[in-house]
Amino acid sequence: QVQLVESGGGLVQAGGSLRLSCTASGSIFSPNTMAWYRQAPGKQRELVASISSGGTTNYADSVKGRFTLSRDNAENTMYLQMNSLKPEDVAVYLCNLEWVTGYFSTRYVYWGQGTQVTVSS
Repeated sequence: QVQLVESGGGLVQAGGSLRLSCTASGSIFSPNTMAWYRQAPGKQRELVASISSGGTTNYADSVKGRFTLSRDNAENTMYLQMNSLKPEDVAVYLCNLEWVTGYFSTRYVYWGQGTQVTVSS
């Protein structure tokens, strides 16, 4: 059993910054990928950024240059530094962890509960 716990969400003024954290616990396979998704009411869930256990990152075009993703493998923790926040960034941010095992290529996917990010003007 794997659990993901997010923290760091809140209310931020436009142009401000926020740092989200996600800590994973349980039986975690390596290598793996951690990612942040976000979802606003009435809209589809979208990938914000992902990072492999080796440190390779990918960003959505809408956040590239403003957000920075990192992880501490020893602590099983992922961080999302969010700068220059915009009203378009308002959403529930969800932590994701997934990996694929060997012979049968079995995929495992886990989700956190989510943390609300609100940007005011």
